[in-house]
Amino acid sequence: MTDMSYFAAGGLSSVGTPTLWAVTIVGVLALLVLDFLVTRRPHEVSIREALGWSAFYIALPLAFGGWVWYRFGSQQGVEYLTGYLVEKSLSVDNLFVFMLLLAAFAVPAVLAQRVLLYGIAGALVLRAVFIALGAAALQTLDFAFLIFAIILIATAVKLLRDALSGHEQEVDINKMRSVRLLRRFMPVVEEYHGTRMTVRQHGRRALTPFALVVVAVLATDIVFAVDSVPAVYGITEDPYLVFATNAFALLGLRALYFVLHAALSRLVHLSYGLAIILAFIGVKLGLHWAHGIWPGVPEIPTLASLGVIIGVLVVVTLTSLRATRDREPGDAEVVVDKH
Repeated sequence: MTDMSYFAAGGLSSVGTPTLWAVTIVGVLALLVLDFLVTRRPHEVSIREALGWSAFYIALPLAFGGWVWYRFGSQQGVEYLTGYLVEKSLSVDNLFVFMLLLAAFAVPAVLAQRVLLYGIAGALVLRAVFIALGAAALQTLDFAFLIFAIILIATAVKLLRDALSGHEQEVDINKMRSVRLLRRFMPVVEEYHGTRMTVRQHGRRALTPFALVVVAVLATDIVFAVDSVPAVYGITEDPYLVFATNAFALLGLRALYFVLHAALSRLVHLSYGLAIILAFIGVKLGLHWAHGIWPGVPEIPTLASLGVIIGVLVVVTLTSLRATRDREPGDAEVVVDKH
């Protein structure tokens, strides 16, 4: 083991020593507990409060990235920052889906951040599982990078097809499998009872709408992890950096949701940008896999990837704002079907 890298079992090179892993996991759990304490009393989130927490959750991962750069070198520093940018970009798209779910379930404003926090906690667990599975695949399967590339390109094609179709995004509660499954086993009351998941009604235990929306958010976390984890593995093969980028991107979602809530509906070209980014990383992974078989095949440097990702995000943000310059803030083009 050197100051630059730690070689984990199975041959994967990682900067994550057992001590660094332990400290990071404890730190992530401490931040998650802090968020639960902050939201223990349901309340509407002011823009000032959301901006304050957002600033904290942006400064913290950037400071951590600076430490990674200083401690392990520029290569690891660029990989971390690029991976974090990719994860943060994908998380903005995830927030739009969360916005649809909260609207579909008519979640009271005072309960919104607690719903998001349950979703973040579930996403952290799921990402950890997917990261471990991804690391195991990279250790045992010679074509793991090719599989990841196919997943990302297929996701990019789906995003692009959905964007080009022009269909409004729709959430139909009664068609969600998670909701239908819960309703099959337990009755559901119509009213929210704070953050309570269940209440006793007519002598039997029943679920609240709060429980349904939490389960729905957790179910979407699984879908998000399928493209999120391969995407960051396309930037770095280090499981520790993959975990750190995912954790920091997720922890700031609660506050970021309330900052971007009005602006989300204006990012009409975000899907195009994410499709380009995922396809680009998919090609990068494919070239990396091919390079291992045919050394003459070129690879895309991580620094070049960072430039492409930043460029795409800047372009789609500017074109989105220009395309929606006459739209009133908060006018989302969504369809919510509660029937």
